Order: sequence, then structure tokens, then C-alpha cells
Amino acid sequence: MFKQGKATGLISRTALVTLILTLSLISSPSYAQETVADQLDAALSAYNDLEFDAGIEAAKAVLKRDDVAAKDSVVAYEILSMLTYAKGESFFREAIGYLNKINDLGPCVVHLPRELWPAELRTKWFEILNEHNKLNCPRDSKPGVPTVAIMEFDNFSIGEYQEKLAFIGKAMADWFRRDFGKISSLRVVEREKVDVVLKELELQKSGVVDEATAVEAGKLLGVQYMVFGSVTQLDGKNARMIVRTVSVETSEIVASVDREGKPEFSKMEKELVAELAKALEVPVPEDEKALLEEGGTDNYDATTLYSKGLEYMDRYEYRKAYEFFKKAYDLDNTFADAKRKMEIYQPLVG
Repeated sequence: MFKQGKATGLISRTALVTLILTLSLISSPSYAQETVADQLDAALSAYNDLEFDAGIEAAKAVLKRDDVAAKDSVVAYEILSMLTYAKGESFFREAIGYLNKINDLGPCVVHLPRELWPAELRTKWFEILNEHNKLNCPRDSKPGVPTVAIMEFDNFSIGEYQEKLAFIGKAMADWFRRDFGKISSLRVVEREKVDVVLKELELQKSGVVDEATAVEAGKLLGVQYMVFGSVTQLDGKNARMIVRTVSVETSEIVASVDREGKPEFSKMEKELVAELAKALEVPVPEDEKALLEEGGTDNYDATTLYSKGLEYMDRYEYRKAYEFFKKAYDLDNTFADAKRKMEIYQPLVG
């Protein structure tokens, strides 16, 4: 569990506005001169400003209204969970209690979790859903849209690169989820959701999950394809990335793509995303092809620092995670992924 302290930065205003506007359109236009959207916005702004208690009061005020809709209540509870969690370890149980409130209202009322949730809350959310046999919502599957789960990549690098790229598999899987998520004809399962099922099946031994057992987890999640990958750096100039897709129904490899060349992992990843989509006969419109070009970094050191940030994020050591994301962003100010992670974890750093 993290230890809360002071920070000076803010979560992206765009992310907050998107959250409020998307979910408050269903609210009544006015109530006591202040709309539900206004109150939710005030609660989230308080999270930004580290005024956690003020934000909690604003979110609770929403729940007391007689015109509050179910979706508004869900948003209020998720904000309460984030604000309470941010107050520190002694408030953890209370924060999880708000997630249980959302589960009681109905886990499918709003698609959760959102990107701005801290890693531990995301995992606890899926644990709650799994405990109540509610992991899959009707919206999770659409006719003709295959569901994909992406596993952490293996690192088969040699010598000094085995240690230098110790967590590169996290970054590559993270970027594959990001880019596959831009393709409307695919649905990507959240990593934490897969992890919760693997944990229950007791498959996560020493951080290694073999292909067969991962596919078994995919069946429980209603996934059509599991994506596995590996990164190998041989020396300063030569690297290889291999990505293969396995059919959950047949356990057979249905597509395999690879790249060899300079250790430009972000470039390799993007090329393999496009090639794998083509191999799977997944249509990618021109506007989505343009989106696939966005993100990532050409900076090798920024890539390794970002990977370390993901490792500390998974340990819930948010201060260290933030520091590595910031170092990555300082090396490459166009590295949007690192900036986004900084925005998410800055209110939680000590």
C-alpha cells in the first residue's frame, strides 16, 4: 500500500472533463442552483488539488440528492473510492467499501474501471466482481467483434540486456493493449481482469504463466484470442520481437509476426500491431491507422524507465512509479504514455 503525501501536479483536465461530461449528461439540468455535474466536477477537482476531505463532502452531497440517477451514484462512489484511497493506508478498507457500493448498484451500469483509477483499486474492483461472479458484462461482447487478452511479454535478452530490459515485457504488453484498444473491431480485456482469474486458478507461480494455462483463463473470460510475445536483445544493435496469437477455442497458433533490427521497441511494436491485425483479418479504417501511429517513444532509455515505472505501479509503490514515469518523460517530452501515467499517480505520491 502506498503512503500518501503532498504533490504539486494535476491529473489531466481533459481526463476529468471527459469523465464528468460523459456520465453527467443523464443528470437533471439543475438542483438547488447546482447540477449533479457541477458537484461531481468539484469532487474531482478536489482530488486534483489534494483537498481530499472537501472532495469527499462534494461527492457525498450528490448521493443525498433526490434527483440522482444510478449512473451519477456510480460516479460519486468511484470518486469517493479514489479520494478515500488517496488519504492513505488506514483508509483502504473504507475505499474498497465504496467499490462494493458500486457492485451493489450494478457493475454494468457504467463501464469500469477507468484509466485514472490507481492500480490497486483496479485490481480490487475485479476481485470484487470475480467474487460475485460478475466479471463479464453484456457489453463486454459484441457479435463479430473478437475479444483479445494480451499477456506480459517474455524477455529473452542476453547478457547485460537481460537486466537492462528486466521489465520490458510490461511495457510491450501495455503498448499492445493501448494500440489494439484503438481498433474498433477488437475488444481488449483489461490486464487486471486477466490477472485476477489467473490468481484464482493459482497459475501465477514465480511470475510465469505458461501458454496452456493462460488460454484456460481466457476461456473463463470469454476471450477469443490470447496474444503472447517476446523481446530479445542480443547486443547494442540487434533485437528481435515475436508476437503470436492463440485461438482460445482450439489452443492453436492462428497468427505469428516478428521483427528484427535495431532495438527500437516502440517502432517494432507499432509495426507488429498493424501486421497482426492484418493477419487476423481485423479491419482497420484509415482514421484508426492514423491513431496507431500515435504514442510510444523512440528513446531507448525512456522505454526502459517507463518499464520500471510499470513495475513499481504494479507493486503499488506510486512514488517510485511516478519518479520513473517522470524520468522517461523528461528524456522525451513527446512520450504521451509516460505523461499520462504521471498525471494519474501524481496526486498519490509522497
